[in-house]
Amino acid sequence: SELIKPYLGSKYKVTEVPKSLIFYMSKHSGPVNEIQWCPVWEQSHMLLSASMDKTLKVWDAVDTGCCLKTYSCHSCAVRAAQWSSCGRRILSGGFDSMLHLTDVETGKQIFSSKTEFRISALKFHPTESNVFISGGFSPEVKAWDLRTSKVLRVYKAAVQQTLDILFLPEGREFLTSTDAVSRDSADRTIVAWDFQSAAKISNQIFHERYTCPSLALHPKESVFVAQTNGNYMALFSAQRPYRINKKKRYEGHKVEGFAVGCEFSPDGTLLVTGSSDGKVFFYNYRTSRIIRTLSAHKEACVSAAFHPVLPSLLATCDWAGEIKIWQ
Repeated sequence: SELIKPYLGSKYKVTEVPKSLIFYMSKHSGPVNEIQWCPVWEQSHMLLSASMDKTLKVWDAVDTGCCLKTYSCHSCAVRAAQWSSCGRRILSGGFDSMLHLTDVETGKQIFSSKTEFRISALKFHPTESNVFISGGFSPEVKAWDLRTSKVLRVYKAAVQQTLDILFLPEGREFLTSTDAVSRDSADRTIVAWDFQSAAKISNQIFHERYTCPSLALHPKESVFVAQTNGNYMALFSAQRPYRINKKKRYEGHKVEGFAVGCEFSPDGTLLVTGSSDGKVFFYNYRTSRIIRTLSAHKEACVSAAFHPVLPSLLATCDWAGEIKIWQ
């Protein structure tokens, strides 16, 4: 993209809150669960979307707002999808219990595997590009190796469902958020794992009685946030013992049972989240105050993603199947 080229050689400037709608993209016929910009900066005009309409789509979300390709490899809702680090493949998991690795250009499946459960979360390992972790409607989380198409390790959590997976820097440890909240305790809501040994490091990270539908890592500091069904985001240390920061709570948006995603801006100054009322909230990471809200969608806004290179470009998606690009 010619729009991205001037930014490639230079340092990322300060993120500004987007103000106006650039593209309105509505080719999905069901809720959009996830959106992700291509991680290869030269190709980061491409946006990936995964939908309940059983499809994945790749869009030119910087120049034209057009759908470049649709992938229909799943027979049920696609709940999770991720670009590979090379930008040539897409990993996806769905409610058909299938995992697929799809070649972006040809649309062919490079790897496919039937699992024993519906997939709701996937993450590539940050340094080992052939390794990923999958979780879903099962007490187990599994690490896979794409070179052998086999399961490397199984992590047993004694929960019903994995909601999200987050690798900590270097990938030696990772977190899973689960729906294991009972009336009397909230242990196992966020579980920390040792990637190599599959041992549990901690399951006493978050003590409130709320599930956490999504987790996000700060790009520069050793902290992460957890989106909670208590309508706030909690801040934690990303180092053992992963203590919660009791002084900071990011509240004002609504979650209300939706898998509302959150993330930091690439410079780490802003925290952005969707909201079940269709709005997008921008918080100052330092002060935890709301800087601005954007009335983005009529239905629940479940994801908002800052562009990795262009300093104020934001993609949002909603429960009505719409994707919007803001600047």
